[in-house]
Amino acid sequence: MRFIGGKTLITPYILQFIKEKTTDVESISDVFAGSGAVSREFKHFGYDVISNDLMYFSYVLLRGTIGINSELVFKYLDVSNPIEYLNHLDLENLNIDISDCFIYKNYSPKCGRMYFTEKNALKIDLARIQIENWYRDSIINEDEYFYLLMCLIEAVPYISNITGVYGAYLKYWDNRALNDLIIKEIELPSNNATGKAYNTNSNVLIDKIETDLAYFDPPYNQRQYLPNYHVLETIAKYDNPEIRGLTGLRDYSEQKSDYCRKDSAFNAFEGLISKTKSRYIVLSYNTEGILSHDEIISILGKYGKKDTLDFKYIDYRRYKNAQTNQNKNLKEVLYFVEKE
Repeated sequence: MRFIGGKTLITPYILQFIKEKTTDVESISDVFAGSGAVSREFKHFGYDVISNDLMYFSYVLLRGTIGINSELVFKYLDVSNPIEYLNHLDLENLNIDISDCFIYKNYSPKCGRMYFTEKNALKIDLARIQIENWYRDSIINEDEYFYLLMCLIEAVPYISNITGVYGAYLKYWDNRALNDLIIKEIELPSNNATGKAYNTNSNVLIDKIETDLAYFDPPYNQRQYLPNYHVLETIAKYDNPEIRGLTGLRDYSEQKSDYCRKDSAFNAFEGLISKTKSRYIVLSYNTEGILSHDEIISILGKYGKKDTLDFKYIDYRRYKNAQTNQNKNLKEVLYFVEKE
């Protein structure tokens, strides 16, 4: 999944940085996990992982991957392949009224919004309703519920009529949006590493957990995340929210990040670092971020061993609205410190 500030491209550098700077690390926390790409890699390489994000759709992605620690068997489900079944649902299968299909009513041409074709919007609704019905009726357990929901969320961007985020939809049909929604099975890590997923404020959670290493990837600019992913949030929650405006935006007043504001980012970051109980801290930040390099260094040096403080610049291709960023000076910075 394309994600603002996603670290898929630099995950190998993060893993190498951890290997170079640390010893005896068995557990890692990732409390700004977003799409979960980095957390998945941590677990894939055998680390026990605590993963978190404030957005519920992100939590679904985390809970349906990182948070699953045993084999999924779907023993109470009377279909041989739940993914395949979800891909072939129709209104008659579920015996529901089309007026109950929130995505179809609000994010398709049915209401003038072109996020999805009417066919795909309806397919999203039917799959989402079926997953919820199975869970409500105790036909699937919590792991199975979040796994299927995660697979649905992962499939949606591939048929979304957007340039990369859901802050706006295209006024013409992109070719990929005309394809049929296809939900696919997502492979889970098969090692003995364990994971937990949370859906809460990072600065609150960090005071309640302890891992060998804390990896931080906080928001770095003034763009709040929820308006850019509100459609996925609504599919994940399926809570029939009140929506407004041209894009059908849901209320996100309780999901605004202090890291996206110049007047609060410094204090939020200092509070995070001061409360971290991990032995090691690795921070990923951007050279065009709200916090300056000097501010970051000052905070890490205040709460960590100054002789261990280090940083490394990484050049990488980054995408903004499907266009490659042309800022030649843009870099990601990996910071490291060992806590006092």
